[in-house]
Amino acid sequence: MPSEDSYNCNYVGGRYPMGYRAYHTNKKTGVTYVYEATSVWDKEKKQPRNKQICIGKLNHEGEFMPSKRLNPEQAAVRDPTVTADTKIVGPAVLLDRIVADLKLDKVLRKAFPEVWQQILCMAYYIAVRGGPLSYCEVWSKNHVQPYEKSLSSQRISDILGSLNADGQKTFFKAWGRKIVEHDYLCYDITSVSSYSERNEYLKYGYNRDGESLKQINLAMLFGQKSQIPLYFNRLPGNVSDVSTLHYFLETFGYLESPRLHLVLDRGFYSKKNVDGLLAARNKFIMAVSGRPSWVRTVIDEVRLSIQNPEGYRKIDGEVLYVHTRLYPWGDTRKRCYLHIYYNAHAAAVVTDGFTEELLGYKEELEKRLVISGHEEAYKTFFIIKETPVRGRRVLFNNEAIEKHRNRYAGFYALLTNDIKDPLQALMVYRNKDTVEKCFDDLKNQLDMKRLRIHSSPAMDGRLFVQFIALILISALRKKMRETKLIEKYTVRELLLEMDTLAQIRFSGKYGKMLTEMTKPQRLILGSFDVSPSA
Repeated sequence: MPSEDSYNCNYVGGRYPMGYRAYHTNKKTGVTYVYEATSVWDKEKKQPRNKQICIGKLNHEGEFMPSKRLNPEQAAVRDPTVTADTKIVGPAVLLDRIVADLKLDKVLRKAFPEVWQQILCMAYYIAVRGGPLSYCEVWSKNHVQPYEKSLSSQRISDILGSLNADGQKTFFKAWGRKIVEHDYLCYDITSVSSYSERNEYLKYGYNRDGESLKQINLAMLFGQKSQIPLYFNRLPGNVSDVSTLHYFLETFGYLESPRLHLVLDRGFYSKKNVDGLLAARNKFIMAVSGRPSWVRTVIDEVRLSIQNPEGYRKIDGEVLYVHTRLYPWGDTRKRCYLHIYYNAHAAAVVTDGFTEELLGYKEELEKRLVISGHEEAYKTFFIIKETPVRGRRVLFNNEAIEKHRNRYAGFYALLTNDIKDPLQALMVYRNKDTVEKCFDDLKNQLDMKRLRIHSSPAMDGRLFVQFIALILISALRKKMRETKLIEKYTVRELLLEMDTLAQIRFSGKYGKMLTEMTKPQRLILGSFDVSPSA
């Protein structure tokens, strides 16, 4: 009578029925064979039957040796001496591919040779889950990630404080060269609020989320063609948009980056900024409002003739009338082009937008938060009265406002020292919404609506890790657009879809295996041209 050993054959990703092992010894050879026995129901005879399958044998030391006909996964599951460890691998399969394609790991290793893997681990966590970095420790234990070890909260704090300015400059210098030369670069600024009282960079200023909190300003540079963030700079919260460009140009000069081709909205227009861009020999396309007198002069000159058939254009179904003229800039007479556009259907919308701008200017004057670049609007459209009793009173100059609406509604302008064709310049300018999507990702997808860090060094480190996560998210979205996956998933939904694909690591000689993939996971991996191996 063969000996029997009852057991329950369970494993991650599937379940075997309750059964037992039977051991049969061949009397001629003395070899003991191991059978997996299970009870099955015979429908015809209406009684249980015993089904046995040979799964291996015992060696001379009594150790189980799996049958050669079993694949490694079956052998590992059936070996009672084997232990298994399971980690989620799905998101890392995609993110590893992004990192390899961008060579992001090599740039990070050059800048932070001691902690580059830990930086990527935190960036993976932010991209997949978001939330406070204090939760990264648990996440790093359960997920495959570049560091391959658990990253404790204390270690995270130490790393964030160590990501100094020199290392970050090394990173930006190398990273910028990969993108700058062959791309239009969109520059913009956003604010991030915080409750902290111990950070000298947190100031009250114009809050883009309408919150009455101190904030920092983040200036961001984003590649229009590559759709990848290139650079960020942390600025005090009370610095106006128009002032940040000066700091940005100084920083990029220090990083020895190539000449830039910047795309800027009208909040960055000032004579000083245009002078600085031209002096640095950078290319640019900049929106200019109808407020500067030199722009109004040109509009007055072309008002009656711009709607002639020669100026008629159509772009994406929108009818426009355009006028372009060579506009030598400043005392040095640098070659620039001024593109004037007129859209009769948009005149009403422009009027509403102009009203919102005026309300913003009025608030600035009332709070005495005067912004450089708005002085001409203050002077033209407002009457300011100061009295000892009632204090400051800011009144609208309705006559000037009505005159402006009647004469300039529906007109807008772009100033550039590069693109002569007005439609090409307009298309490049309108594609700058990539940087606005970038800011949306930063605040919502990547949990940066509030800063939870108090000290300046730790804040700078957190912002840098956040920036690395933003690179990953942006590259994922670009790939999703190319493969049409963006029509089915958001970036976060895509990563969550992959969050059920696990890797089982067996002890001993059995190696690793993947759990069964779902149909959506196979589609995603095929779209990314990834064939994951255990």
